[in-house]
Amino acid sequence: MRAVLQRVNRAAVRVDGETVGEITRPGLLALVGATHDDGPEQVATIARKIAELRIFDGPGDDGGAPGREASASDLGAPVLVVSQFTLYADVRKGRRPSWNAAAPGPVAAPLVDAVVEALRRHGIEVATGRFGAHMLIDMEADGPVTILVEA
Repeated sequence: MRAVLQRVNRAAVRVDGETVGEITRPGLLALVGATHDDGPEQVATIARKIAELRIFDGPGDDGGAPGREASASDLGAPVLVVSQFTLYADVRKGRRPSWNAAAPGPVAAPLVDAVVEALRRHGIEVATGRFGAHMLIDMEADGPVTILVEA
């Protein structure tokens, strides 16, 4: 399982002109992809990393100025989860990506849903895209801070 995490000030995903998922304050855009042999262990690892990675400025020891780094979980920051099979593209040969490493929809959809549920169990507010749809993502990157996480 893979996730690309983008720290954002806001993010939204639209399908056919309709906003299906949106976060309106600083948080994370998480593009999540699954491969054939992923299961509960990978779901738990990815969700924990998304929730607990210390990639935000946090309050200093005096509760005031930013100091230590904080996680989404520490700050109550929201996460927009978007399924992304293209994270498993293989471009080592030729000019056309191979998608063979990406799990098919019937395998990947429940895994992405499980990541969303695991994040919610971590106390994270989660918005989502729509699995399998052509999505348009609008976001304001913060930093930018972009991190690849693998489980």
